[in-house]
Amino acid sequence: MLDFFLGLDSTFLAVALGAVVLTGISKSGLGGGLGQLSVPLMAMFISPIAAAAIMLPILCSIDLFNIWGYRKDWHRANVFVMLPGAVIGISIGGLTFNYVDDNAVRLLLGVITLVFACSYFIQRKPATTETRSGKAIGFASGTLAGFTSFVAHAGGGPVKFFLLPQRLEPRVFVGTHVFFFFAVNQIKIWPYLWLGQFSTENLSTSLILLPAVPIGVWLGWKLVKVVKPETFYKICYILLFVAGTKLIYDGLTRGGYV
Repeated sequence: MLDFFLGLDSTFLAVALGAVVLTGISKSGLGGGLGQLSVPLMAMFISPIAAAAIMLPILCSIDLFNIWGYRKDWHRANVFVMLPGAVIGISIGGLTFNYVDDNAVRLLLGVITLVFACSYFIQRKPATTETRSGKAIGFASGTLAGFTSFVAHAGGGPVKFFLLPQRLEPRVFVGTHVFFFFAVNQIKIWPYLWLGQFSTENLSTSLILLPAVPIGVWLGWKLVKVVKPETFYKICYILLFVAGTKLIYDGLTRGGYV
């Protein structure tokens, strides 16, 4: 392990540790917006596939802290509406994993995320679990979130499209996000194993990055307590816009489209 640690590029290690802290803050205090940047940041040094495999144990560790921290603050009906769709999305991701172009997925996800971010300026009636159409939107959002979460740990956009207009209390919003992605990440472990993504090298890197997890989680818990609800939602939409722009840029430049 020591030899492996010493063999890691110092710049990659610094960026990866920063990405883990950022993800912990985001998932624990802002509903995951900045967490979408972790794989793109690490993918500047390693393949997106390896970055996604390294991040999954990290995400599961963050989830364990957060399901305790938000155990009383989550919207059960929203989670249960989205989860069946997420299972379908994860299944599609697992079955098509070896045939999907990473950069095409980045472009598609970036466009979708930007559309979700721009929905802030569109006044629309919230889609809730109390109506048939709301349940359909929740199911569709869960399906898209399951797929994009599987291929790039970037399922936050579809979930926010469904949850943000409901204007839940910030802790309930974050808690709902936490419990949904806790379930999603646990399900993702099995197809990742099936696809052989958990190599010794990837898991060793995850282990080295784990000490940064509680730092990010603690900062996220503090953040959600001090940010006003309206400011909280503005930040979430801004983070969606940043993540969408980053994904489109990566997809265009790395895919050779520009």
